[in-house]
Amino acid sequence: MANATDSSLPDDVETLKALLIATRDERDCAEAELRQSRAEEHDAMAREKTLTLLIEKLKFQIAKLRHEQYGQSAERHALIEQLEFELAEAVETAAESETAAALAAVRAKTIVVGAFERRKPARRPLPENLPRERVVEPAPTSCPCCGGTNLRKIGEDVTETLEAVPRQWKVIQHVREKFSCRACEKITEPPAPSHPIRRGRAGPNLLAMVLHGKYGLHLPLDRQSKAFAHEGIELDVLDTGRLGRRLRSHAGAAHRGDQGSCLRRRAHPC
Repeated sequence: MANATDSSLPDDVETLKALLIATRDERDCAEAELRQSRAEEHDAMAREKTLTLLIEKLKFQIAKLRHEQYGQSAERHALIEQLEFELAEAVETAAESETAAALAAVRAKTIVVGAFERRKPARRPLPENLPRERVVEPAPTSCPCCGGTNLRKIGEDVTETLEAVPRQWKVIQHVREKFSCRACEKITEPPAPSHPIRRGRAGPNLLAMVLHGKYGLHLPLDRQSKAFAHEGIELDVLDTGRLGRRLRSHAGAAHRGDQGSCLRRRAHPC
């Protein structure tokens, strides 16, 4: 490496002197630029310090004049306005000096930062399986700029709001009409509908909701009955105790049936 460097140097003494002088001149120029940059930075810091002191002094004088009474009110008001004007100029000059110092520091040491694109935070969209209710806001009838009435639709913006519909209760009446025979006077009527729980008044959807609350959400029956009472439904009509026993028996039967079906599938695979 050293041999390659030595071989690249010229053998002429005059040429070597010229190279040495050029190198020394470049070093002197670099040192002069560095001293000048440091001097400019020092001057900027000194000016900033002087302006900071001036700003504090002006603020103190203004505050003193606002709390003390010197001379006539008009004269005091004019003096305060003059000091506020000088304070604004001092603040502006300090800002310019700070900007100049920052630019000088950037010129002294430049850091290249790659450009990037800031992404806006995106909210998760609402589920697509939910039904949509379209509410169209009243459209303008005239142009707000020129007052023209010849408007045509070019698009629309949709803002979605998640809303909940309160739970509704209803009573289903199973009507069994009675008929009398004209020949023998015998009365006939359709058979009574079957219920999930014998002699129960709770429909299958209500029982499914109670089962989900008890075994899925771990809500006791008494807590569910209190929640239903706030909606005007008294669960004493449903006989909470008997309902709980029947639910446990039905759940156990369903569980045993699932196990039996699983054993049958293992014994006789499809």
